[in-house]
Amino acid sequence: MAARSRPSPPPEPERSHVNLQDLPLRDDLRGKTPYGAPQIDVPVRLNTNENPYPPSPELAEDLARAVREHAVELNRYPDRDAVALRSELAAYLGHGLDHTRVWAANGSNEVLQQILQAFGGHGRTALGFEPSYSMHPIITTGAGTEWISGAREADFSLDAGKAVAAVEEHRPDIVFLTSPNNPTGTALPLQTIRRVAEAAPGMVVVDEAYAEFARAGTPSALTLLPEFPRLIVTRTMSKAFAMAGTRLGYLAAHPAVVEALLLVRLPYHLSTLTQVAARTALRHREELLGTVARLREERDATVSWLRAKGLEVADSDANFVLFGRFPDRRRVWEALLAQGVLIREVGPPEWLRVSIGTGQEMSAFREAMEAVL
Repeated sequence: MAARSRPSPPPEPERSHVNLQDLPLRDDLRGKTPYGAPQIDVPVRLNTNENPYPPSPELAEDLARAVREHAVELNRYPDRDAVALRSELAAYLGHGLDHTRVWAANGSNEVLQQILQAFGGHGRTALGFEPSYSMHPIITTGAGTEWISGAREADFSLDAGKAVAAVEEHRPDIVFLTSPNNPTGTALPLQTIRRVAEAAPGMVVVDEAYAEFARAGTPSALTLLPEFPRLIVTRTMSKAFAMAGTRLGYLAAHPAVVEALLLVRLPYHLSTLTQVAARTALRHREELLGTVARLREERDATVSWLRAKGLEVADSDANFVLFGRFPDRRRVWEALLAQGVLIREVGPPEWLRVSIGTGQEMSAFREAMEAVL
């Protein structure tokens, strides 16, 4: 008897024909674009607000020595709660903080994500005042939280009365304030933060990623922590500490807030090597933060130079400058790139942002801008 032939299975669709729209993606993520600045290999990179000064050979050697000491224990999990690191971060911040009031994660973005996981979610809302850090709405949406966009003034300042009115209207579960603000560079008066914290029914997050670059006399929201148990101040080691590759962000808040974040953090989320690198950087903070004064001077000189060229420039307390206005900012951006200078096409239309680099890099930027203008 002849064997029966089995029907052949239907042909599988070619993988190249499958795209994002064919996947069962969440509806609120459809049509979104991922965060990311262009990564282009050019002589002068001034687009991601990094500290342009690398760690010294002495710091690198100290880090290598610390890694060697801990390498023999990499078969074991790291300190799950990073207590030693949090204690040292608290000592750096001051204001009477200890490790129970400080939390750390992989970059300030993971800190923000954990805040949203703990206090946001389905049926909850977060309010921010734009233009501001573009990751705030992205992380909010990713955490299943509704984003509400509030507005800034024409000069990118935040009117305290209007901010309070927005809080009272929307009653958000989380309010995001950014000081100094990215991409504009503007810092918030402490009284504005206080008024928002008094009106907010939920958590208030003050993103101070660029706090070390603020002009003299600019207060930190850390001073308000004793008054407001629902206030959170986030920081990072990526900017002033020149440790962007370490990916270490942290926050200061009431101990109850830290307890809440323990409920959502992944087990052993901070690797042994990340903790070692961050603690090494803190030991060398005098060296690392020693570049901040130079970058402030370059920033202020850049603001003056751009204004002298007839351009509009936002006041900056950060390590970058937002300037304009250009009817076709893409043309300006491309013209600078053609000369080997990469800046950022971000923020409101007609504006561009330049990170502050070394003196040599800023000279190259000015020469390229001369050619464009």
